[in-house]
Amino acid sequence: MRKLAAQIEQAAETIRSRWSARPRVGVVLGTGLGTLAGEIETHAALDYASIPHFPRSTVATHTGQLVCGTLCGLPVVAMEGRFHAYEGYSHRQITFPIRVMRALGAETLIVSNAAGGLNPRYSLGDIVAIDDHINLMGGNPLVGVNDDRLGPRFPDMSRPYDPELNDRALEAARRENIVAHRGVYAAVAGPNLETRAEYRCLRALGADLVGMSTVPEVIVAVHGGMRVLGLSIVTDLCFPDDLEPADIERIIATAAAAEPKLRRIVLGVLEREAS
Repeated sequence: MRKLAAQIEQAAETIRSRWSARPRVGVVLGTGLGTLAGEIETHAALDYASIPHFPRSTVATHTGQLVCGTLCGLPVVAMEGRFHAYEGYSHRQITFPIRVMRALGAETLIVSNAAGGLNPRYSLGDIVAIDDHINLMGGNPLVGVNDDRLGPRFPDMSRPYDPELNDRALEAARRENIVAHRGVYAAVAGPNLETRAEYRCLRALGADLVGMSTVPEVIVAVHGGMRVLGLSIVTDLCFPDDLEPADIERIIATAAAAEPKLRRIVLGVLEREAS
């Protein structure tokens, strides 16, 4: 972990050489938030390849750069594209950018994703503020020797998602007349989608959503003392008794159609943060 701390500082110094501001908010522009980058008053944009120890995004819809600037009057640092376990990365690699955001000064993390809806009350394109999660990814980014400079050995996870930020997100949704829910997100490794039996199991465990990201990043953010807002777009319906074959093009199209709604919610939250 001491080697990790040195790598984090090297990456942070590279970013500081291009942008001297101290960010208040880190944003992971996952599925559903990609166009938010266009709202940022960009002061610097760094390709992941130019930042020491950053992984490379292999997902076609993920740009692969770090955007530094201001949004709603707040200094922010935003990832255009995230990393996943199914790409072959370790959980420590997946979460390295979150460590760097924290080292730069970010105190809040906003993360988005596309997810399958397990809750029968959900419809395609609905937004869900993640209230809790279930880690079924088969790994944890905190495994190994702990460096107390990065966070405690046994971080508390009783409220990994900040209740006040969740309330603000749902308030923003109501103001914009956007259908939004609270829900529990189950994270799996992927990349295959689940079987009918697995969907039944996940629902029985209490999950409202299932996806392949977010939880490792949230664990590291909580370990570092950050407040977290997690938001999902329901991009496919995972009802085992009425299950249709997965259509990835349709999933992407659903996420794109819902993106303006998610963007308005995030902007509403940030405007409250800035006030």
